[in-house]
Amino acid sequence: MSELLREQQFTLARHLRDPTRNAPPPGIEDRRLRVYRELFFGAIEGLLASGFPVIRETLGTARWQALVRDFYAEHRSSTPLFPRIAGEFVAYLEARADDPGLPPWLPDLAHYEWIEQALYVSDAVAAPHNADGDLLTGVPVLSPLAIALAYRWPVTEIGPGHAIDIPPEQPTTLLVHRDADHGVHFIRITPLIHHLLASLQANAWSGREHLAALASAVGADPAQMEAHGLELLQQLHAQGILLGTASP
Repeated sequence: MSELLREQQFTLARHLRDPTRNAPPPGIEDRRLRVYRELFFGAIEGLLASGFPVIRETLGTARWQALVRDFYAEHRSSTPLFPRIAGEFVAYLEARADDPGLPPWLPDLAHYEWIEQALYVSDAVAAPHNADGDLLTGVPVLSPLAIALAYRWPVTEIGPGHAIDIPPEQPTTLLVHRDADHGVHFIRITPLIHHLLASLQANAWSGREHLAALASAVGADPAQMEAHGLELLQQLHAQGILLGTASP
């Protein structure tokens, strides 16, 4: 590829991404460029609109399109794959979390809308495990398709006509899980259960050790926590959220 052709391609790409700040290559009619500008932006906007419908409706058409145009012009994606563009949009909004021009709840809501798609297409494989292992003495294995979430903003409530300015005192804690039929489910959980699930995700401890650490963290009686906690571990196992215990 000649340097001239390469420079023309980059000039065209810069113009298509941000036509207000980048002139097009010389010698191309604007009516032809307009077709490409509308086609490229429309593809990205349509993809994001289908993945973030609550954000789109809450912001309204003008603010939504301005946000997508900023993303299209400024963000440098780490992947060329269209199914992963939604994740790039979430990363872009997280990087702008302190931007006073954006609603402060926007990164949380974007992640909440994206995680369903991310789990639906996930090809994560579970670690080797014994499905009938003892959940107290063994190391419980959390499904790679189950994720404990904690949001500062009440993402389940924000929507058109209900965009709040001050976060509540307590976070919104959720469990998102993909079942054997590829259905993705969101379950509202208590902060205590979120604490346990986060521990299961982070530490290769026995079930008894997880429950002892949880009792210590909240100032509960260890024996009572173990009794009630075992029931919870068994429920999570029955739901497919815990797969069993780690194989030796």
